[in-house]
Amino acid sequence: MKRSVRSRRSALPTLALVPLLGVGAGSLESQQGLRVYISADMEGVVGAVTAEQLGPSGFEYGRFREFMTQEVVAAVEAAREMGATRIVVSDSHGNGQNLLLDRLPQDIEVVRSWPRPLMMMQGIDEDFDAAIFIGYHSSTTNPEGVRAHTISSANLAAVRLNGVEMPEAGINAAIAGHFGVPVVMISGDDAIVAEAGRILGDVEGAVVKRSYGFHSAITIMPEAAYRLIREKVRAALGRLDDFRVYRLEAPYRLDLTFKSYMPAEVLAYLPNVERVDSHTVRFVGSDMVEISRFIEFAMTYSATLTP
Repeated sequence: MKRSVRSRRSALPTLALVPLLGVGAGSLESQQGLRVYISADMEGVVGAVTAEQLGPSGFEYGRFREFMTQEVVAAVEAAREMGATRIVVSDSHGNGQNLLLDRLPQDIEVVRSWPRPLMMMQGIDEDFDAAIFIGYHSSTTNPEGVRAHTISSANLAAVRLNGVEMPEAGINAAIAGHFGVPVVMISGDDAIVAEAGRILGDVEGAVVKRSYGFHSAITIMPEAAYRLIREKVRAALGRLDDFRVYRLEAPYRLDLTFKSYMPAEVLAYLPNVERVDSHTVRFVGSDMVEISRFIEFAMTYSATLTP
């Protein structure tokens, strides 16, 4: 049986931040039957600082796949302790094929590879009670943060929703908000935990490293990171009624600023896309699903796509 919190979400008004009505906090019994969505990136994983850890060509990538996987395992285990009965994990870094499936609990589901209409949030829907972000990083317009970027470090100089500069955590929280799901916990460096707090409010944050720059940080050790993530997930799921669903006011205005001229020029050929300056296009959508689909199209489409 669905908890009453799910049926009430559909009646929530559309506000920038909407209080989530929910169950009482702290009681394990009241948390039974939770459904938890986890979106996992890699730049914010403990110890990750350069491309050497973040892709198949890096000499440390294999080891850091293990660290990423174990951070997700820590979050899953904590969610289970708090009564989660369904957990979906989105592998949301790079090629979307980073998590080691045989190292994960075998009663969860994993979203892999691309493209996806909901990008890093594919698989979420209104039945989930909470969203958790693991291994996240700060936005491309943030002067602080390890590997700070939004969606594409190679192509985008800024991403704005309704005029607000966004990290991936903000975009993904707005997608979750479309379905009435609050973001309750995030892990990564100190820059993204602070940035997420400014946008989303009082979410639980696990700081696993502190940024010195784009490619440097001081980091805690992996086992300490796993313990911290477990602690913060338990704390978040123990006080669900404290969190708010993140919603933007309609209409939803997306501004993508490219580092090059040509993408903005060509995207503006579409009748529903406006070129607002030499590097920036604007798309207005009726909801966050439309916004997400447009971003995925803009960042993926090529006439050379196969098969």
